Parts: sequence; structure tokens; C-alpha cells
Amino acid sequence: MLEWACRRAGVSIDALAKRATLKMLPEWLSEDEQPTVKQLEEFAKATHTPFGFFFLAEPPDEPVPIPDFRTMRGERVQRPSADMLDTIYVCQQRQDWYRQHAQLMGEEPLAFVSSVRVGANVVETAASIRQALRLDSPLSTYAGTNGEALRVLLERVDALGVLVMVTGYVGTNTRRRLDPDEFRGFALVDPLAPLVFVNGRDSKAAQLFTLIHELAHIWAGESGVSDVSASPRADVERWCNAVAAEVLAPLDEFREALRSNAEPLGEAQRLADIYRVSTLVVLHRMLDAGSLTREQHDRAYGRESARLSALLAEREESGAGGAGGNYYATARYRLSKRFATAVIASTWEGRSTFTEAFRLLGCRNVKTLETLGERLGMEAYLSGGPV
Repeated sequence: MLEWACRRAGVSIDALAKRATLKMLPEWLSEDEQPTVKQLEEFAKATHTPFGFFFLAEPPDEPVPIPDFRTMRGERVQRPSADMLDTIYVCQQRQDWYRQHAQLMGEEPLAFVSSVRVGANVVETAASIRQALRLDSPLSTYAGTNGEALRVLLERVDALGVLVMVTGYVGTNTRRRLDPDEFRGFALVDPLAPLVFVNGRDSKAAQLFTLIHELAHIWAGESGVSDVSASPRADVERWCNAVAAEVLAPLDEFREALRSNAEPLGEAQRLADIYRVSTLVVLHRMLDAGSLTREQHDRAYGRESARLSALLAEREESGAGGAGGNYYATARYRLSKRFATAVIASTWEGRSTFTEAFRLLGCRNVKTLETLGERLGMEAYLSGGPV
């Protein structure tokens, strides 16, 4: 059970044994010593494992609570990490709260949720999403960088009624960084409270694509942890990828923008800047457009994938990704502006307790909650004080 907890948390036995309170871990594993209750509690906290699990005869089965479309080397991913599970659980709790809030407020079901089926016409579905997001030209016309483009889309998706949460760590624990190689996002479908989660540790271009991929899940009414790889195995993932690509880089428009006889990787970078997608998405789009053969695509894709992986690893090693940033600066997207303002309003009106608000928003006191509301543009609303 101790070894299982380490694997589940993605931490090594050696790393844990360096902690003063867990230095006896090797002896516990060899059964030369037994941990005290307090020591076991420390180990449970360090591995993010429910304390009661350690009294089971064998590790429990912890299935992902929503459909899992991820694959690795052609096989289904068998064991989710504690970080991924806890992230899904937190989002499900927030969605449950917002659903009840929406019902209380008399909100109507959102018409676009489950409005199509997987396998529906990709161009028509993408056109529906583009119309809802008010996208009538490439994202570069709205924003000068991928980060700005992402913020534009996040605001517009939020305005549709979708709870969008983008973060690179679990809850408020900046030490529990999410691994984009394990999952890049997921969608929780609900007619009143659809929720999209995007792994904030991925590149901005990848986050943009994941956001639209998850929105396609909402349109199709298919909850799930997504596989946004180049060649997903599940039909639903291939369809969502195709829809996302068509939303961000419509094929007819993309063909017109292509320059004939251009060097593939150079052309991919140029078009990536226009459409605010990754060069990998552009290469796949070039294959769709017929400007690359399968062999040319695979060769260029392999080289570019290796380059981007090295850049991401370098970014992580240098700490350029940050540890989460200022609580207030990131809250708008980490918590979803729609969700956070609803919780604060409900609390100020006396429908929700402060304890519940602190739990849902990761706050510790009323002052933090009030300051968050002010940062979200609720100054006039908060001026009267809570009920």
C-alpha cells in the first residue's frame, strides 16, 4: 500500500525519505519498522492519499469518474494520478454547486449543449461554434500573441455560459503541478453548468486548441478526459480534433493562405502565427489541405514534436512556467469568472455560507473574498456588505 501510494502520487521513495518526518520510510517498506499513526498521517498528506486507504488489504480501484479517451503508445492509460483525480473531483464539486445555483436562479438550459452528435458534419459544427464565439477571421486579428488570443477566447466561452477553468496545479496547491503529458483537459457536460478544464502547464497554443476541442465535447454532449494527440484512437476524439482544427483554421481559408513550394517547417511557423495554433496543428492541417504527403508530414511532425518537447522541458526546468502567480491575477481564469462571481454574489446575499465560499474558491478569510470580488468587477455589488 505504501508503494502504491508513492506511484499514485508520482513521487519517488527516495524523495519522500529525505523528509525528516518520513526518514523511516525504507524501514517501513522492508517491514523492519511500523509507522505510528502520526507518521502515517504525514505520509498520507505527502502522497495526497486518503488516510483510510492504508487500512485496506490491497489498493482500491480508482476509475476516472468520467469517460477517459487518453491513450499512450496505442493503449488506454490504466492508472490516473492523484493530481488528475483530485482536479476532476474539484471541478465536479464546483459544477454541482453551480448547477444548483442556476436552478435556483431559474436559468434555462443552454441550447448548444448536446446540440449535435459525434460524427456530425465537421464544417457545419465548426461554423456553429465560430458563430457562437463571434470568430469571423483568424485569431491573429484579435490578438498579437497566443496568450492574448487565449484570453479573448476564454472571455467569449465564459460569456456563452460555460464554466472554463485553466490552471497548472491542483486547487490552490502550487506544489502539485499538473503534467500535460498525462492530460491536457477534460469536459463535464451539463445543460445548465457545462464545464471545461484546460491544463495551464501546456503551451498557450496547445491550450487554445484544447479549449476548442473541449468545447466540441460540450456541443456533442460527450463528457471525458481528452486525447488531443495527432492520431487519437477514439472516434469521439478524432471528431473533436477535426472540429477544433476547423474552428481555428478553416480548411478553405487555410488553403488560400498556403504558399506553394515553401519549406514545411518554415511555412508551419508562419501559419501558426496567423491562426494562433501550434506548428503541429498546422502540419496536420497542411496534410488535410494536400500540400504535404503522409511521408512528408510524418517526417516534419517528428522533428517539430521533438523540438517543442525540448522547449517545454527547458521552460519547466528554468521555472518560466511559474508557480501559479498571484492569487487574484490568476483567479479570473483559474476559477472561471462566471463561477467565482456567482459564488461571491450568493454569499453576499446570504444564500451560501462563507465556509462554503472559502472551500469553493480557495479563500481563507472574508477580506480575501471581498478583494477577489473587487478584482472581478463587483465593487458596486459588494459596497452594501454581506447579508
